[in-house]
Amino acid sequence: MQGAMQAPIATTAGDVLVGSDAPLQLDDVVRVARLRTGVRIADTAFARIRAARALVEELTASGRAIYGVTTGLGDLSHVRVSEADLLALQANLVESHATGVGEPLEDEVVRAIMLLLANSLAKGFSGVRLAVVELLVELLERDLVPVIPSRGSVGASGDLAPLAHLARTLCGSGEIRRDGASVPSGRALGDANLRPLVLEPKEGLALVNGTHLMAGAGALLVHDALRLARAAELVSILSADVLLASVAPMDPRIHELRRRARQSEVAARVRAAVGSSQLLASHADCARVQDAYTVRCIPQVLGAVLEALDYVSAAIVTELDAVTDNPLCFPEDGDVVSGGNFHGQPLALPLDHLAVLLTELAAFSERRTYRLLSDRGEDALPPFLATQPGTSSGLMLLQYTAAALVAESQVLSHPAGTASLPTSAGQEDFNSMGATAALKARQVLANAQRVVAIEALCAARALELRRPLRSSAVLEELHRRIRGVSPPLTADRSLAADIEAVSAAIAAGVLDDVHAALCGETGTGGSDGAGR
Repeated sequence: MQGAMQAPIATTAGDVLVGSDAPLQLDDVVRVARLRTGVRIADTAFARIRAARALVEELTASGRAIYGVTTGLGDLSHVRVSEADLLALQANLVESHATGVGEPLEDEVVRAIMLLLANSLAKGFSGVRLAVVELLVELLERDLVPVIPSRGSVGASGDLAPLAHLARTLCGSGEIRRDGASVPSGRALGDANLRPLVLEPKEGLALVNGTHLMAGAGALLVHDALRLARAAELVSILSADVLLASVAPMDPRIHELRRRARQSEVAARVRAAVGSSQLLASHADCARVQDAYTVRCIPQVLGAVLEALDYVSAAIVTELDAVTDNPLCFPEDGDVVSGGNFHGQPLALPLDHLAVLLTELAAFSERRTYRLLSDRGEDALPPFLATQPGTSSGLMLLQYTAAALVAESQVLSHPAGTASLPTSAGQEDFNSMGATAALKARQVLANAQRVVAIEALCAARALELRRPLRSSAVLEELHRRIRGVSPPLTADRSLAADIEAVSAAIAAGVLDDVHAALCGETGTGGSDGAGR
């Protein structure tokens, strides 16, 4: 089974290899970025790195025109650089391109960038010295994290400005975060007995060309979005159960006619999760003919979200092992060829799509929160799930917060990639804006996590108000997990910290095994992570 609704990513033991014949996987990036798993260069990579480097040195010595090696950059590519200035070209390139602004990228994103950059260079098509890859690996091993401003990439000639800031730290300039504090790079390298690089021909260009910000941030986004989708599905089922929704719309015959596997899988999990619920049995003979879309159409909406996640996941995972430098070296053919693998369009489109699907997931969740707080009719829940409606406002304001977060996400879901602007005097005349897509998707993800957390708080409170009836074992376990980080409401209190606590629990995977058990029960899940 592909992509979106798999069992939690396994934390396999052992170092992550760069330059290996086996492609990097999603869990490799997550382990290195967040768990500080060790990194080393694959044995098979050394000969390839050296062969590509020898080719660069040979062709440079021959006087051949090679973009960014013996010529200028961008619109200055027609300018030949003298042999005496070849090293200055690389140093100047890194310094002049380090124009990023804004708050620094999170350490986990920078570590993901470093891993993907090291892997791309270690494939042996970039022509850098082994020392360049080794220094990147050493920084990862010692958790020395370059300080990289978050804004400045247009996502075309690679993530130029952010990667230039990374490259500066390898050369002893800029800053590195060490033990949570920023220190000058030269000092951090010296304290670790690491020698700063003096860039040789091609190396500055190789370090700044590449899609590693887009891909690194994208990998973490996909991992977290998959986790959120699992949690959102569980919470939606609990909401449907406490709203006394009918299970008839989950009939497999309905979903087979739609011919959409994800939709059918969600429907199967809904049926299994509520099958033994006393709440379901309590309204078996009710007169209601149909429920609202937000409970009746859970398979159709969340199934569509999962289909979209499959596309995004596949696009990002493919990029993790890509070589996105320019120009590229082909030692077996004795050739160096300029191309456009640095262009971020294959990432910008799915990253824009990711923001849209996460916004839809959040909007769908917010509508159920609204319904939980304003239930009407026979066997309705108390208004706003309050203990004493009127004297107590209950959970009224949670929906306000959810609505505000959804509204913000709807604005952030405008595609970044539709706003290409040319650079370098028109030489780079169509840029992907993929880094912008990745950065705003991170905010949309954080918003969506909180919106689902709000629904979880409301659904948990509603279940308590349905006592003495019990839900199914899986939904009671979901309730127990929620209450493990947010105690029951006995009187009005600020729930701001509760929202953050439940959101953090979702992000940490507290519900992963609950969903995995449901997948196992229904035969709709697997152990292959999305990073296959």
